[in-house]
Amino acid sequence: MRVTPCQAALAGAIGLNLLLLYCVWRGPAPSCRAPRGAPGVTVLLRDFEDFENDLAGTARSFASLPLPVVVAAEMAPYPPVPLPAGVRFLPLRPAIDRPPPLAHPELQVRTRHVALVPDGTRAGPAVLLLRTRDLFALPFPLARPVPTALFMQATARGWGLRVMATAFPAARRPPASPHGRWKAENLAETRRRRLMRDLGIKREVLADGRERWYGCGKETARCFGTVHARTPQYLLAGRWTPPCCLRALRETARHVAGALESAGVRYWLEGGSLLGAARLGDVIPWDYDVDLGIYREDVGKCRWLAAAAAGEAVEDAEGFLWEKAAEGEFYRVHYSRSNRLHVDLWPFYARGGVMTKDTWLGHPQDVEFPESFLRPRVPMRFAGFTAMAPNNARAFLELKFGPGAVENPEYPNPAVKRLGQD
Repeated sequence: MRVTPCQAALAGAIGLNLLLLYCVWRGPAPSCRAPRGAPGVTVLLRDFEDFENDLAGTARSFASLPLPVVVAAEMAPYPPVPLPAGVRFLPLRPAIDRPPPLAHPELQVRTRHVALVPDGTRAGPAVLLLRTRDLFALPFPLARPVPTALFMQATARGWGLRVMATAFPAARRPPASPHGRWKAENLAETRRRRLMRDLGIKREVLADGRERWYGCGKETARCFGTVHARTPQYLLAGRWTPPCCLRALRETARHVAGALESAGVRYWLEGGSLLGAARLGDVIPWDYDVDLGIYREDVGKCRWLAAAAAGEAVEDAEGFLWEKAAEGEFYRVHYSRSNRLHVDLWPFYARGGVMTKDTWLGHPQDVEFPESFLRPRVPMRFAGFTAMAPNNARAFLELKFGPGAVENPEYPNPAVKRLGQD
């Protein structure tokens, strides 16, 4: 549609009048950037439970100094809490009926520094120290659990942070009732998982060496979608394969290798999986599947493979899904029906002393090779177990990938190369 100069001028005039009307309606307001603020400290009460808290007592203690006190939460605590006069409540949950500046809670803090005060504490002499020392920039919205969120966000964004473990005298630490403690423990775990999911954390290593996993599992989808042009989504974000996905690939590879060995199917590490075994004894850190070659004439020895060859998608006793690949004459074993991390099984057969197959996907390393590499096959460490591999892995890999393939990794993009150099 063509717009004439007169129409453009009219539209501009209407827009200017609407802007002026908006400014008159909302009154003077700061910009949407958080202000640097005046010297001083705002006391922020964020980490408390709705069902059992000491908000009123804590707020009253700090408001008596006097200091600006703010209670921040997704919604007002229920049952209602009688907050002292002058203590403000900031709702963090977005709402379409909340005009600026209420839509930007960070604009409600006018001091340069913020003190995150635990529920149940009382004001003490340490507040005088807070008036003169830098604490941290206010991270809105600050997810719960607050201590974990604070440390992770402060580290990621370079905020200054000062922890004062004995800054305030402790009062009653809620929740006090057994039922309240049970609710708090369940809520804390739920919130922690939600926080890790929102921040993209897949594995957490605790101080005592224990691990917590927040990524994909057998009952969930994998962490990335369909792979386009041999480039999974995480590579475009400058990341390697999520650790939960690598764990699933290792489990699937170990399970498939065990099933093939038990059935008498001759297999070997292929392509990038053999390359990972030669370099690291593991899956390549940015890979998204595992490749195994098998002798085509052995397919019938494994009942899961035989069923897949007949066109069935069968789930074995441990929940791994065996099926024929839609792309051609090869097979795929998925971590589960929901989670499609997988091992590809490529059926080769000998023709005149050369191993060949019926499906070629155009990968540079997808080439025929002498059967002598498989006579005999040899054990090789891979992904936490011993797999079978060609008897001269270096020569096999250089045939497929070119000279120096083991020592000179070809990173899939510059972002991954930078990660590999860290």
